Amino acid sequence: VKLADRLHNMRTLEYQPEHKRKRIAKETLEIYAPLAGRLGIDWIKTELEDLSFKYLYPEEYKRLKEEVEKRVKVSTEYVEKVKNILREILEKNNIKGKVLGRVKHLYSVYRKLEKYNLTIEDLDQIYDLIGFRVIVNTVEECYKTLGVIHAKWHPIPGRFKDYISLPKPNMYQSLHTTVLGPEGKKIEIQIRTEYMDKVANEGIAAHFLYKEGKLLSEKDYKHFSWLEKLIELQKELKHPREFLESLKLDLFPEEIYVFTPKGDVITLPVGATPLDFAYTIHTEVGHRCVRAYVNDRLVPLDYKLETGDVVKIETSPFQTPSRDWLKIVKTGRAKSRIKQWFKKEEKEKLINLGKEILHRNLKKNGISLNSFVKSEKLPEILEKLKIKNLDELYYQIGSAKISVKYILKFFIEEEEKEPILKPEIEKEEKEEKFQKIEGISFPEEVDILSVDGTKGILFRLARCCKPIPGDEVIGYITRGKGISVHRVDCPNIKDLDPERFIEVRWENSNGKTYPAHIYIVSLDRKGLLANISSAIAAAESNILKAEVKTTPDKKAYFEIYIEVNDRSHLEKVIANILKVKDVLKVERKLV
Repeated sequence: VKLADRLHNMRTLEYQPEHKRKRIAKETLEIYAPLAGRLGIDWIKTELEDLSFKYLYPEEYKRLKEEVEKRVKVSTEYVEKVKNILREILEKNNIKGKVLGRVKHLYSVYRKLEKYNLTIEDLDQIYDLIGFRVIVNTVEECYKTLGVIHAKWHPIPGRFKDYISLPKPNMYQSLHTTVLGPEGKKIEIQIRTEYMDKVANEGIAAHFLYKEGKLLSEKDYKHFSWLEKLIELQKELKHPREFLESLKLDLFPEEIYVFTPKGDVITLPVGATPLDFAYTIHTEVGHRCVRAYVNDRLVPLDYKLETGDVVKIETSPFQTPSRDWLKIVKTGRAKSRIKQWFKKEEKEKLINLGKEILHRNLKKNGISLNSFVKSEKLPEILEKLKIKNLDELYYQIGSAKISVKYILKFFIEEEEKEPILKPEIEKEEKEEKFQKIEGISFPEEVDILSVDGTKGILFRLARCCKPIPGDEVIGYITRGKGISVHRVDCPNIKDLDPERFIEVRWENSNGKTYPAHIYIVSLDRKGLLANISSAIAAAESNILKAEVKTTPDKKAYFEIYIEVNDRSHLEKVIANILKVKDVLKVERKLV
């Protein structure tokens, strides 16, 4: 119903404003057309693609349509000649069937041009602009027809595909071959039965209509396994954008077919790796994958699989996913499973952090964590905060969504016994040795970072390396002071406990400014400071503090603190300063 509704919308899209046309056409091309393809409804897929193409690339659509129509007119006589020869071949070999000639739809022609880096002027290089379809009665006749066609015309090596023995996930079945036809021209021929043709055009529904009243086999239900996986994925991925990204990955137009050692067929997108194969078998097989063998040969995990490969995965209980795997895998399922593993790991770290923060603050008030956990007041506190269990409470504390002071307020009866919430100073963090720089304020807490998409957590920016949005950073779970954020190249992090590191990433900076320390070396001359100040101002930055030293060899050394929005803003300031005459070097100081 949704596909039919979208098709109607696309047919009437011309009445919408241009910005809406582009947005709807893009969404249709990325989601609805592939979905129709997955369900095997070729006529809907084809029309959706061509209509999307028309509104997304109107100039290319118009030119390509004109050029294709010209060539079709010229080829009419040739098409009839080929059809007549194919009919004669069928008749001579006592095969009952019909022969059709079809013009490739515009968007598929456009995609083929793009695939081979061709322009519309190179259209004559696309030999399958017009394809031929032979429809017979049985599967045996399909293969017999293929044999007699190959006996008549030489097949092109590597251009034969057997989708009858290895159907596509949308149940599409057909034999595809390309041969050198009359006049030495390449022609593409598809061979299928009436039933296969019906399923190819009308989709999976045609198969189940054919089966109406009959019991469905396990094989029938397997055709919907991809749909079950998408539904499962939708339940797991809470954010619609994440689901949409995974959906785009899984509605891939081109596929390969690989085998398990037992001979089961696994369908994967072109470019898939042994890791994608492992996650398709089972999530745990993916998580614990240590090595892969393809056709009995050891291969790297980023090896690109091909149709016909037999894949064997070896696992280890000690193996865990790596973030580098996200760059390797191709399927939405694999990506989502790896991300989930890291989210779970980061959540466990935040639970432990919350537990530690609560324990320390209870201890300061003369209360043990054990007595808090066993207290009759705990269920009342959880109910009041609408929290399901103790781990969820620890998580809320660790991610700074709930204040410990707020919890203790409920737990401690005596009003005069107000908890002292001065968290202990983290001894391991050398950053505390760095004193405040006069005239410059560093943001104590910021809320523009997230832990694997979890927002609303308050972080402290480490003073030792002064990270700004855009820097590659890592979080460190301190004792009692939340998450401290360091640049990954900060010299101090090598002395910290690696078990307490946590992955963090920047979100929107919301226009805030941050101090950045830059060091400039130049030849000394009159007006130099004024020129540098003008360059900084031209980059829309402000000087917070500046120190200049000159040497007898006519060199000037500047240490300047400036205000920037993020790393790209800082780079713009540095680029401006480098343009100033006599400036030799500009660099950001780490500490």
